[in-house]
Amino acid sequence: MNRIDFVAAELGALANLKNAKAMAAYMKTDMPFFGVKRSDSDPIFKEMMRRYPITSRTEYDGAVRQLWNRPHREEKSFAVRLTRSVPRYVTPPSLPLYRLLITTGAWWDFVDEIAAHPVGTLLVENRERIAPVMEKWIDHDDMWLRRTALLAHLRHKNQTDQATLFDHCLRRSHETEFFIRKAIGWVLRQYARTEPDAVASFVMAHREAWSGLTFREATKHLDL
Repeated sequence: MNRIDFVAAELGALANLKNAKAMAAYMKTDMPFFGVKRSDSDPIFKEMMRRYPITSRTEYDGAVRQLWNRPHREEKSFAVRLTRSVPRYVTPPSLPLYRLLITTGAWWDFVDEIAAHPVGTLLVENRERIAPVMEKWIDHDDMWLRRTALLAHLRHKNQTDQATLFDHCLRRSHETEFFIRKAIGWVLRQYARTEPDAVASFVMAHREAWSGLTFREATKHLDL
């Protein structure tokens, strides 16, 4: 049995039609689900990694793509989880793979994990190579790439490039798209845990630029 057959068999054994319908409705998708909750799929993912360890970049890329090409959303979610589970391959040559998942996944459950984790890790560890790409993505026609360029800052804490983060937020502040407005507020709220005064000053200095959603999210834990 190979990695793909193992995952399909294990998830299939836990399939729950009622859960599957509810999950599809919640995610607003026609993509099929097995109906397996995250808490139940975690042991399967861990066992997959134990039985079929990734031993090369070629295998990393291939395993992610093979899981991504499977029909069920839980299988695709395994592909996304795999991108961050072998840190030695979270390097600039993997960025085209992550871009593929972002643009073809095109929904928040896939995009947000990729943006915050492997792409965010690439940005903070390889700024000279990755920052120019994010500069293109923040203005890209693809909304999910724009969202990724924002959420790539999410976990940087005291390593945040503050000037770039604030610039990216302002450059997208005119958008009416919910997922962009939410992302701006989210990333500012998260950075406010590290630099509350800087975020408060920035948000208030540009108060008229923000949608109500963005402002509420950004200032959720600030005393304004």
